[in-house]
Amino acid sequence: MIKGNFIDNLPKVYGIYTGGFLAFIIIMSIGEQMGMTAKVIGICFVAFTVAIYAIIGYLSRTAQADAYYVAGRQVPTVFNGMATAADWMSGASFVAMAGGIYFKGYGYMALLVGWTGGYVLVASLLAPYLRKFGCYTVPDFIGTRYGGNLSRFMAVVVLTVASFTYVTAQINATGTIASVALDIPFQYAVYVGLISILLCSMLGGMRGVTWTQVAQYIVLIIAYLLPVFWISNKMGAGFFPHFMLADEVSRIAELEAQFGFVKNTAENLKEVPKGLAGITKAHSAVNATPWAFISLALAMMMGTASLPHVMMRYFTTPSVKAARKSVGWSLFFIFLLYSSAPMLATLSKLSLIDPSLPTGIIGKSITEVQAIDWYQNWNQANLMFVSDFNGNGTLELNEFFMGGKAVVLATPEIAGLPYVISGLVAAGGMAAAMSTADGLILAIANAISHDVYYKIIDPKAETAKRLVVARVLLVVIGFAGATIAALEIQGILGSVIWAFDFAMSGLFFPLVLGVWWKRANKEGAIAGMFLGLVSGAAYLVWVRTGGSGFLGITQLTFGIFGSAVSLVSMVVVSLMTSAPNAATQRMVDEVRVPSGRSIIGKQ
Repeated sequence: MIKGNFIDNLPKVYGIYTGGFLAFIIIMSIGEQMGMTAKVIGICFVAFTVAIYAIIGYLSRTAQADAYYVAGRQVPTVFNGMATAADWMSGASFVAMAGGIYFKGYGYMALLVGWTGGYVLVASLLAPYLRKFGCYTVPDFIGTRYGGNLSRFMAVVVLTVASFTYVTAQINATGTIASVALDIPFQYAVYVGLISILLCSMLGGMRGVTWTQVAQYIVLIIAYLLPVFWISNKMGAGFFPHFMLADEVSRIAELEAQFGFVKNTAENLKEVPKGLAGITKAHSAVNATPWAFISLALAMMMGTASLPHVMMRYFTTPSVKAARKSVGWSLFFIFLLYSSAPMLATLSKLSLIDPSLPTGIIGKSITEVQAIDWYQNWNQANLMFVSDFNGNGTLELNEFFMGGKAVVLATPEIAGLPYVISGLVAAGGMAAAMSTADGLILAIANAISHDVYYKIIDPKAETAKRLVVARVLLVVIGFAGATIAALEIQGILGSVIWAFDFAMSGLFFPLVLGVWWKRANKEGAIAGMFLGLVSGAAYLVWVRTGGSGFLGITQLTFGIFGSAVSLVSMVVVSLMTSAPNAATQRMVDEVRVPSGRSIIGKQ
């Protein structure tokens, strides 16, 4: 029995949890050997893990504002690092990023550079100082630092646009996994994913989400690393394959040259189901210029330092010093997965195209490939497709198509691992998408309930009423996100990248200059947020509707344009209007000292 304070017993609690989860994996393995079907295994993995998250959410229920909004500011650094990593490693990181690298090669590794490098900006420019401020939300910092309801409201608008774009991608990921694991249509599966997400955050707010995210990180990191090491060892690439990546990439280039890769014609592509992309020549021709790589990495770095749900995690630490340490732990836990994504993409491609491996399908007859169990499973899920374009009855390199989000989920089956590993990967993908969706929906609901309802509409509202509003908003926002996700307007990875661009367009410079430039004022901040967001969105629409772009800025990096407009407008308008009063400037000076007590304290 565990006695004493819950916080003091966290290592023991999560040690028991990890042991229990590993025992569950062993039980499922035994069940598979005894004849348990793949569908039952998939359902058990998803149901078991979601039930655990729901129980944690229920046990973390609270009626206190401090606990609901910032987990009582009691989260230790290591566990906050794990929760941040889970919050960060979304469905895009777990499900879609390896798929992007699979199809586009090193060009998409700009995401790894940007998303990891962004935490350098978080640690050096923002996290300790926002924690020193003592706010509940990012708009809370904007509203208090610059003053006035309009600046606070504009921050809520930017937060909502960026976070809602992001959350639709996470619900898309949960829907994809639930549809495969539970064998139900995607349009219904997104709502199953939504219910799972709400179970974690409805009652406990940030406290419930924090302890759930720690549990989700444990699941997702086991689910991601175990298949990588297993497949690598099985293929002869070594137990620790990361040091062999260059050799494996060279092998892929040789195989593509051997097979004489030819691009699909427009006529051929008419036969391919919507949403599937063919195997492309990944590592020798990625159609990425140095500027394309640099600009994408830069946009992801600035976007990382602008995302409200990331900043909120550092509001939960006991002190300013702990906030800085939490960033370091976050980077460590994120690195464990990010360093493995390129290897997983490489192993997945090799397992499909290397004829020396028993899993290789290129060169086999079309009918033989179509009879493979894993192909049938993923073809029914509308995530794989083959077609004999040249009519010779043999599968060529450009006649196999796979959706990007199937790369991680399908690879264990393709590599011939026990199905229990596929169930584990599905549970990991659900954990990754749910943890981020929890943080995003909570960020939106908290911002609206705290910064719009409480700070602007009804400043006298009691805590109970504020929390009811926050919980109703969770349901409304989640339902709206699931409905849009069901439309599949944009892929998982594309939606996530857009969210980063929206966030940096409107929030990066108002946040950074709010800490580091005393002369920045309310009028400048409002202009920066409004013009940055509008110009970035307009640029996206322009490029999407056929515009040629400007200075190599694409629909994936439109945030560079928006943030540049935000910076210029914020500086110009601030200098043209009155400087902040002396009290505000003293407050900014105090914020820059990354130690000591919070400035505004409890609210």
